[in-house]
Amino acid sequence: MPRLELMAALLLAKLIRSVVDTYSTRCHIRNIYAFSDSTIALHWINSSPHRLQTFVANRVSKIIALLPAKHFCHIPGVTNPSDCLSRGLLPSQLINHSLWFTGPSWMSMDEKDWPITPFKPDASVDVPETKVISLTSTTAVDETPLLCQLAARCSSWTKLLRTTVYIYRFLHVLPRSDFISATDLNFAENKILSALQSAHFKDELKNITASKRCQKKIQKLSPFISHGLIRVGGRLKNSHLSFDQQHPILLPRKDRIVDLIVDHYHRKHCHAGPNLLYSLLRQQYWIITGRRTIRTRIDKCNFCFRTCPKPTFPIMSDLPSVRTQVVPKAFIHTGCDYAGPLSITLKRGRGIHSQKAYICLFVCMTTRAIHIELASDLSTATFIAAFKRFLSRRGPISVLHSDNGTNFVGAKSFCTELFNFITSDSYRRALVYELSDYKIEFKNIPPNSPHFGSWEPLIKTVKTHLFRVIGSQILTLEEMNTVLCQIENIVNSRPLCSTLSQDPSEPLAITPAHFLTLTPLKFLPAAPVDDKPLHLLDRYQLLDKLVQSFWDKWSLEYLNTLQSRQKWNFPVSNIKLGTVVLVIQDNKVPPLQWELGIVTDVHPGKDNVIRVATIKTSKGSFKRPIVRLCPLPTQ
Repeated sequence: MPRLELMAALLLAKLIRSVVDTYSTRCHIRNIYAFSDSTIALHWINSSPHRLQTFVANRVSKIIALLPAKHFCHIPGVTNPSDCLSRGLLPSQLINHSLWFTGPSWMSMDEKDWPITPFKPDASVDVPETKVISLTSTTAVDETPLLCQLAARCSSWTKLLRTTVYIYRFLHVLPRSDFISATDLNFAENKILSALQSAHFKDELKNITASKRCQKKIQKLSPFISHGLIRVGGRLKNSHLSFDQQHPILLPRKDRIVDLIVDHYHRKHCHAGPNLLYSLLRQQYWIITGRRTIRTRIDKCNFCFRTCPKPTFPIMSDLPSVRTQVVPKAFIHTGCDYAGPLSITLKRGRGIHSQKAYICLFVCMTTRAIHIELASDLSTATFIAAFKRFLSRRGPISVLHSDNGTNFVGAKSFCTELFNFITSDSYRRALVYELSDYKIEFKNIPPNSPHFGSWEPLIKTVKTHLFRVIGSQILTLEEMNTVLCQIENIVNSRPLCSTLSQDPSEPLAITPAHFLTLTPLKFLPAAPVDDKPLHLLDRYQLLDKLVQSFWDKWSLEYLNTLQSRQKWNFPVSNIKLGTVVLVIQDNKVPPLQWELGIVTDVHPGKDNVIRVATIKTSKGSFKRPIVRLCPLPTQ
């Protein structure tokens, strides 16, 4: 019956909501009253649905959504007009029934005189369909032996043994003395190992005592109990070895005490390797799957890590837009780097001393084309001269990328001053309009991170061809320039795609040289040329059509070859602030002399992967790529 009353309240809420939505736009509705003579239903409506059973909770949720609970009031059944039909009336009674036709008598009175009050739930009433929430309190008893808990607070095996000796002296189990003897240490070791075995081999102790079979991996060791410790029986009883070597103490694979023992023997024997340390421990202890445990502990040794540090390699980032988007011409985005030194002379003859020279390489970030200039030294002035010769031959550029060499840092300020000069009013009138619109932006990659620059592989290519050609000969300035121009031509003629078609009817493979010729600077950037026959195009449109066909071929053939990551394919955890790291140094410094630093700031990329961090060392703070940092294993 209470559920039926609740269904009637839901039907009433739907009816009221329909009436309110219909008439609210026509007249002002000051208040809403919904009456019910079911106390249980009203308790449900004024309760939270999560405390009710599913059937009631679903209906209550719908009622509250249609009409808030504050609008529901309680009236006696004798004044409820709905009871006239729900209880049933004869036709003769219904004809003159005032309650059915006019409602309760107080309905004709003023609203403030109605004998109703808002419904207030009574906490003492036992409402049906209410969920019973029972709380069960449990008490967890830590059965870990006290000596095992003490091991978690000790940093070394020696400290744990000596602390245990003092505990048993305080308990008057061991006699007091001015020093700790070997007998005291052996007593403490037996107590610690006994507590360790009782925590990990509780069932095995019972089975061995009752002469029952143990687990398969332990049963094959023929275990037995001696002085409260499980020892390995084995097959070496008749050998000349000592008792501890014949029957080593059985230890679990994972525990703080086992880690302390392994670390103690590792340091005691001059940071021995896994195999030697394993054989040394076997003389007294038998660790289950001991090789894995030993390797794990050695990998966490900071001193061993410093002799052979290993950096972390974040997942390779996506290619930047300068590598994947079509640009008006080659060398819009240019990378620059130096190679050398080379030995040259100014002229041939006896007694002529050689001098150093360097290769200044400019690489197009998009087409992978190169431009080589010969520089006499690594000064800023020489680089500016080479940079001017490059602009004179290849046209204006937008962005120049380089590493953090001191010569480039000096040139950066020059480029800024040059840009301010050519954009001034006095110089703008005398400068051609094409050059005044180009803004040369200078960008540096992080220090000691050659993998951030895509020009490094081409530096290697140029060096390979150069050393194969000249060998150990010393060339003159003109001869060196001639050789470098020929090498530039060879590198720019290489195919951009790794696979070539065997079909002679197909066009030649696309090369960087295709983007360096047939490019009229007057019409850059050129609008797309319609697909008309070549003989119907104007001359300048013909040239634009040829260049645009190379860009289309570049997008179809070469760009797809850059899709896969050749290395660093798996994501790793980002380095965190406060991590202590070793900074890799390539100037023939042994790893033990590499500087220790702490990460003070990180610089995530667009994909939120951290590839550059700021490191603070004893010499100051500086940026380094993550691949040049080796976090200590105890971090």
